[in-house]
Amino acid sequence: MRTCRLRLNSIKKLSTIALALGVERTRTELLPFLTDTIYDEDEVLLALAEQLGNFTGLVGGPDFAHCLLPPLESLATVEETVVRDKAVESLRQISQEHTPVALEAHFVPLVKRLASGDWFTSRTSACGLFSVCYPRASNAVKAEIRQHFRSLCSDDTPMVRRAAASKLGEFAKVLELDSVKTEIVPLFTNLASDEQDSVRLLAVEACVSIAQLLSQDDLEALVMPTLRQAAEDKSWRVRYMVADKFSELQKAVGPKIALSDLIPAFQSLLRDCEAEVRAAAAHKVRELCENLPTEGRETVIMNQILPYIKELVSDTNQHVKSALASVIMGLSTVLGKENTIEHLLPLFLAQLKDECPEVRLNIISNLDCVNEVIGIRQLSQSLLPAIVELAEDAKWRVRLAIIEYMPLLAGQLGVEFFDEKLNSLCMAWLVDHVPVYAIREAATNNLMKLVQKFGTEWAQNTIVPKVLVMANDPNYLHRMTTLFCINALSEACGKEITTKQMLPIVLKMAGDQVANVRFNVAKSLQKIGPILDTNALQGEVKPVLQKLGQDEDMDVKYFAQEAISVSCLGIKRNRREKPLLNSYHRSLVNVFLPWVEKNGNLQDLIQANGNNIEEIRFQ
Repeated sequence: MRTCRLRLNSIKKLSTIALALGVERTRTELLPFLTDTIYDEDEVLLALAEQLGNFTGLVGGPDFAHCLLPPLESLATVEETVVRDKAVESLRQISQEHTPVALEAHFVPLVKRLASGDWFTSRTSACGLFSVCYPRASNAVKAEIRQHFRSLCSDDTPMVRRAAASKLGEFAKVLELDSVKTEIVPLFTNLASDEQDSVRLLAVEACVSIAQLLSQDDLEALVMPTLRQAAEDKSWRVRYMVADKFSELQKAVGPKIALSDLIPAFQSLLRDCEAEVRAAAAHKVRELCENLPTEGRETVIMNQILPYIKELVSDTNQHVKSALASVIMGLSTVLGKENTIEHLLPLFLAQLKDECPEVRLNIISNLDCVNEVIGIRQLSQSLLPAIVELAEDAKWRVRLAIIEYMPLLAGQLGVEFFDEKLNSLCMAWLVDHVPVYAIREAATNNLMKLVQKFGTEWAQNTIVPKVLVMANDPNYLHRMTTLFCINALSEACGKEITTKQMLPIVLKMAGDQVANVRFNVAKSLQKIGPILDTNALQGEVKPVLQKLGQDEDMDVKYFAQEAISVSCLGIKRNRREKPLLNSYHRSLVNVFLPWVEKNGNLQDLIQANGNNIEEIRFQ
């Protein structure tokens, strides 16, 4: 292993070695040595293939670029796929540095040798090289190149046919139009009906490039029968590829053929028996509708697309529903206000009430699309009640997801509407009825983002007073939430509000009966310290921290001394002192440590259940 690492480091410094040897010795000594010793670990060979792609200048420039071909040819035949791919990438790069004469003299023979190699590895590598040498070759050589490519498309080995199918579209782009019609289209037809579905699905991808090169008449006669067949292929993987490439196919064939041929095919894909195919097609609904001709688009969508969308809203597979929910909101901008209110809003509402959280979140995250079309009032009357219902969901993870989207929703609704409809909801999350730390933490971060969005004046009048009232809550978790909010809001609200409104509350809470609250006071003072001026630090913060530094609870004492040190209040602290565990923490560790070592990390377990280690403590 160590020897392999040394060889790898040597290969990565190959350019330095070449510079030291000079161009002549690099050509005559280094490259032959690399060619003869090509058998090594795959990691080393991969690095070598990458290095050689940038070696032209080190062998004397473009006139000597052909010297790099022998080692790369060997690398293009190895068994490891990533090494071959990197060698082909480097060969493609070097081919551009050959003159037309050198290309035919050195590069094209290499391609021919690879294309006629005994092992499938060399033939698969050859497939990626035809398109880079064909444009600059003479007519006679071009004919030979096309013949070799045709042979690879009908190779006995499926891996070679796959490689040829994956490069068919790329090769078609550099061919003359007559050659595309007489040679490439028949190859496409044969590959699209190959016995291996892995070959057929790659032919679908090539169809996009081929369709862009042909006229409408040629498309209808030469390509569309094969494409229609692919949309109904017996393999779901092929149908999936058609659905995945549908927007590109739609643009490539043009609006006329899209309406006559692709819309019926799309309808079939939306009702496919395989969920993966339906999901892929659902992802393309918005793009399909937007790419339709403006004239008559609304009629096509309403009559030929929307009925199928309505079926997918209640699909049995959650991935299909989620895929649809991620794009369906965008249809409102295509269909306009009246159709959105009459036909789309009921679908949005149904998805907001879907049992799958991802479906609901995809709808919420795209509300701005609908807001632009129907207006905030209509939106609030139709969808907001469902959002509020989700915000009070019994499952805390659902509530958590809604909280995380609240800043986005607030930005879409505006400050006045937010204060009227959602402000109280955001404050209620701070004292969540189920004691889940993750909810309160997210609610705290939510307030910070809202302040950043609506400004400090709004915070001072609307948020800060409500937060500070919680300092007197009987539940110590809610009192701690006050401190967490202050930590988050202090920077956003600025020095004046922090000093005048927040600091007095924090200092008052230093006398709390619960040790958890007291040591969080120390942490809060450390957090807001940089915002306060020197007078407040020395006159108000320092005495409180000194008192907490003498607290009977060791954790409170530690965090107070930590805050004193970090806040630079001039109080000496023993640097060797480490955090101490109180008796509860020690018992927790002693009881659960053997179980934790066997089953996993305690912190991960606690957070997975929505709590925080600091809250796992008795009053």
